[in-house]
Amino acid sequence: MTSCADLTLANACASADAIALLFGPRVEVVVHDLTDERILHIANPLSHRTPGDPSNMHEIDLGDEQPVIGPYEKVNWDGSILRSISILQRRADGTPAYVICVNHDQADLHALQRAVETFCPAKVEEKRPSALFRNDWHDRLNSYASDWCRARGVRVGSLSRSDRRALICDLEASGALAERHAAAYVARMVGVSRATIYNDLKARAEGEK
Repeated sequence: MTSCADLTLANACASADAIALLFGPRVEVVVHDLTDERILHIANPLSHRTPGDPSNMHEIDLGDEQPVIGPYEKVNWDGSILRSISILQRRADGTPAYVICVNHDQADLHALQRAVETFCPAKVEEKRPSALFRNDWHDRLNSYASDWCRARGVRVGSLSRSDRRALICDLEASGALAERHAAAYVARMVGVSRATIYNDLKARAEGEK
């Protein structure tokens, strides 16, 4: 017999796939497991995350949260703006089980903002939900990398070797790479292997440019 927990997860994953199919490749939908604090399912992975990556939702008190959180904005790995909304899924006993996060890449809409304003009536909250961002190192890392690249007039997806090494070393100096799985995430962000990240750090430490 299928358990209630299995049905809740199956419904969450099916909802994620349905939303992604309806709205197309500019919408990412992520199912977070609040028990194991990891991503269980992701449709249209715009954020370079994969199932099994940490959810960064530990120590979040969702007991008093409304079932729908947002809309709010966050920064993606490439510096683009995502408009997001999150839906809390509860078990039959009322305890939080999963969070479905819908992330809409605004790149195209920003270019056509006037034409699509009627399709975006919801006002973005000026203050981002503290519960979701308290431990979200993905968002902090994305913001750091975006600001770093903007200040130098480069794009994170097309960095030269020297720029890549400089960014990685600055991230390491800031403590960003101390987070679990951060090195693998940064590797996906800049389009190299995790071994290359560590080799870059070693090369910079030894004074190689």
